[in-house]
Amino acid sequence: MSKYPLLGMTLAELQSVAKRLGMPGFAAKQIASWLYDKKVVSIDEMTNLSLKHRNLLKQNYEVGAMSPVDEMRSVDGTVKYLYRVGDHFVESVYIPDEDRATLCVSSQVGCKMNCRFCMTGKQGYTVSLTAHQIINQIHSLPERDKLTNVVMMGMGEPLDNLDELLKALDVLTASYGYAWSPKRITVSTVGLRKGLRRFIEENECHLAISLHSPVGRQRAELMPAEKAFPATEIVELLKNYDFSKQRRLSFEYIMFKGVNDSQVYAKELLKLLRGLDCRMNLIRFHAIPGVDLEGSDMETITRFRDYLTSHGLFTTIRASRGEDIFAACGMLSTAKQEKKNHINI
Repeated sequence: MSKYPLLGMTLAELQSVAKRLGMPGFAAKQIASWLYDKKVVSIDEMTNLSLKHRNLLKQNYEVGAMSPVDEMRSVDGTVKYLYRVGDHFVESVYIPDEDRATLCVSSQVGCKMNCRFCMTGKQGYTVSLTAHQIINQIHSLPERDKLTNVVMMGMGEPLDNLDELLKALDVLTASYGYAWSPKRITVSTVGLRKGLRRFIEENECHLAISLHSPVGRQRAELMPAEKAFPATEIVELLKNYDFSKQRRLSFEYIMFKGVNDSQVYAKELLKLLRGLDCRMNLIRFHAIPGVDLEGSDMETITRFRDYLTSHGLFTTIRASRGEDIFAACGMLSTAKQEKKNHINI
């Protein structure tokens, strides 16, 4: 019989477990400490619980830490890890950079959004991850203790899996959990309206909106989600919240050669985002198989950045990392899943 993982449970959920097993009220905090502070991998290591209670726990529960099943290492130090999720796989990408180390975390197997430029979208949607499966990507990372930042920018649309995402963020930021500052965590979304409002109001993590074009018709061609969640409506919603203090609002803009990289689009961006306290991240496109888009050259990207910055929109160019291992999400998991399916035929 499969056991329930404790990893990823909130304090309230651990309290329910303890109560159900007849354990004292303080046991939940002890379990949380073992999971998130001491980072144990087995219930047997929880030595301040009585032997009786450990045995009771072990009947139906386990820590649930699961190591990566595969990895790819880049010449620039970036590492892509593959985690098994039931019969499927998800990716996390570890990105060391001088005094920072960022982990790009997945929230779903596949994705419903089907963005034209994204390999994960080509997979279609399979299943949303549990808080346990989200947290495990961090907990079981070989470089876990070097991490300074987490970005929910991996496979899937985080706000399409909002309840489990919020649980995972609670575990990451709460005093009973990893006790991270919300400023160390960024969640990236295409802008699902209902989920966006809840996300902003129920936690304090940074927010990144995938934009990629300020022109509705063109954005819809790149990102079908524009039809249901127009960028103009997202911007109007965001104007109801204060991003002028510690919480950061940013927009992600992948630059495609001859598509969205001229000054015309820079002007439209300024018009769309006027009145918002935000920043812009420009991203060079990583080519993927079967997609007839090319990345803009660095001269064009730099000129685009300088124009936006000179007109008051703080803009950065995100460094490309891990291109030799296809660090953009979806490549390794797609190959692994295809190999597994072939073996099972």
